[in-house]
Amino acid sequence: MSDFFLVSSMFLAFLVFICLYRGVGGPGFFNRIVAVNVIGTKVVVILLLMGFIYGRVDMFVDTSLGYAMLNFIGTLAVAKYIERKGAI
Repeated sequence: MSDFFLVSSMFLAFLVFICLYRGVGGPGFFNRIVAVNVIGTKVVVILLLMGFIYGRVDMFVDTSLGYAMLNFIGTLAVAKYIERKGAI
């Protein structure tokens, strides 16, 4: 079962790099924001899979929850900035 989690983590890491390409060279600002948010979500899932691989799910759940909250707060901060600026 550990091999399955390892292969799944590697596949998700590959998908992170695809989203990174979209985040760097995206056609618009909103596509870049969504790409960064998707990268954050995939990293949270990779952290949880690492917890299953190492057998320390409790520690990795705490870390992934903290990272998910940071990702969410960052997205809200950018949305609030866009709303106040009113340019887009």
